[in-house]
Amino acid sequence: MEPTHIYKLVLSSSPVPDPLPEILPLSELDATSGFIHLSTAKQIPGTLKHFFGEDERVYVLRIKYTTVEKDIKWEDPSAEVCGERGGEGFFPHLYNGGRLGSGEIDSVHVVWKRNGNWDEALNEAESWLVY
Repeated sequence: MEPTHIYKLVLSSSPVPDPLPEILPLSELDATSGFIHLSTAKQIPGTLKHFFGEDERVYVLRIKYTTVEKDIKWEDPSAEVCGERGGEGFFPHLYNGGRLGSGEIDSVHVVWKRNGNWDEALNEAESWLVY
């Protein structure tokens, strides 16, 4: 079953402008990879743990799946790029030449790490995340 929404996590050091531009700048990882790394709602905790462990704040961009579906490839994360991500399934990768912005993103939420982990922030975002 395909998700209704997928998500892009963005470092707090790269603030998401308000209003959203037509195209957001690519992260270094996305530019190097040749696609935009995305996660499902269920994959967000692992993505936070593996890529945002040192951060205190992360922007979570919610994308309606149907707006990008034609450019999504579901791929197994490679150990060299994603580390050990076993059990999380295939990840949505957006292959559209780096276009992600106001036309694709329907909402932005900021999560703050508390007590050294993301659990409380994710519990607070539960009603916003669409599984």
